[in-house]
Amino acid sequence: MRFYTPLSAALLTVFSLSASATQAPASEAEIAFNQEVLQCAAYYHIASDAISNMDAPQMKPVGERLKQSGEAALTLAKQYQSEAQVEQLLQQAIAKQQASLPNNKSLGGLMGRYKTPCQNLLANPQQRLDYWIMATM
Repeated sequence: MRFYTPLSAALLTVFSLSASATQAPASEAEIAFNQEVLQCAAYYHIASDAISNMDAPQMKPVGERLKQSGEAALTLAKQYQSEAQVEQLLQQAIAKQQASLPNNKSLGGLMGRYKTPCQNLLANPQQRLDYWIMATM
């Protein structure tokens, strides 16, 4: 049995308040930006899985780069929303993108839509966030 003194209770309150204050609610711009980031993460996830499932050793480095880009997108997304929110939204984006594919090996449509915008977003995320800040004013 633990006994809490007024000091320990006060410290617990301070720690819980500071822990909850570490991630402020995301703004409208950050949420819109994060939607794009998660679309990219989903694209990278689907593409890296498809390439790693190919029986083509020469494509392995491409699959690894796509996987790393997906991980970078997830790390970025977690700066704006909780890990649970990011995971839920990622799974939704993956399901939606997979449903748009004619089959698991036809990545042309996804590549056409996401390849360049996602490369640009990850190369300069602040520029895209700035766009969303202006767009949601």
